[in-house]
Amino acid sequence: MKGEKRLMRLNKVIAEAGITSRRKADRLIEQGRVFVNGRPASLGMKVIWGKDVIKVDGRRIPDPPEKVYILLHKPFGYISSLKDPGGRPIITELLPKIQQRVFPVGRLDFDTMGLMLFTNDGELAYRLTHPRYQVPRTYKATVKGRLSYRAIQRIKNGLFLEDGPVRKVKIRLLQKEGFHNIVRITVYEGRSRLIKRIFEAVDCKVVHLIRIGFANLVLGDLKVGHYRYLEKQEVDSLKRFVGLRRR
Repeated sequence: MKGEKRLMRLNKVIAEAGITSRRKADRLIEQGRVFVNGRPASLGMKVIWGKDVIKVDGRRIPDPPEKVYILLHKPFGYISSLKDPGGRPIITELLPKIQQRVFPVGRLDFDTMGLMLFTNDGELAYRLTHPRYQVPRTYKATVKGRLSYRAIQRIKNGLFLEDGPVRKVKIRLLQKEGFHNIVRITVYEGRSRLIKRIFEAVDCKVVHLIRIGFANLVLGDLKVGHYRYLEKQEVDSLKRFVGLRRR
């Protein structure tokens, strides 16, 4: 997907082009070292990146990189980071043919499988992970223990964990065989090990966890370790979901 040509603050363009921070970009502008279409730039100025000719110290800023949006089915045993000092497999190793530098939107634990989104769209990634936007994350979990009706109601009503309350949870029991239960659970924040800690709070243990939904995306039948690019309508829908498009 090509980057959209829209008005942006000049200091943001300079920062996203990797030249310097927004604050230092403002200093460059004040020092008369930034030109737009052959004229000295001014603080607060807005430009269209990819259309306006922007030069810093006489060197033109390249056009914006192509925006990409990738859905991956994360396997067990991968770190959701761009590097790991321990030498464990990292998630970007599963994207060897992607030319653009993309980063994961949120994380999944080493032993959790399922839907992960990758992009180089910083604004979208920010909104999808910020608690303010309450983006749903849906999981299918195999849980060991006495998961009673009362325990399920406790989870629905909101638990208080060591790092604060979990106020909004949807949960449905899909299958029960003795002390093994399969549930579908949706949370609206991305705290570390949140699903596992929710069940630990009711004396149960998650033995298998897969994320099957994120925002309005679903994992579907994508094979483990495989990825696909999002369709344009999926990207548009995702942006509407977090207020970057009109509904």
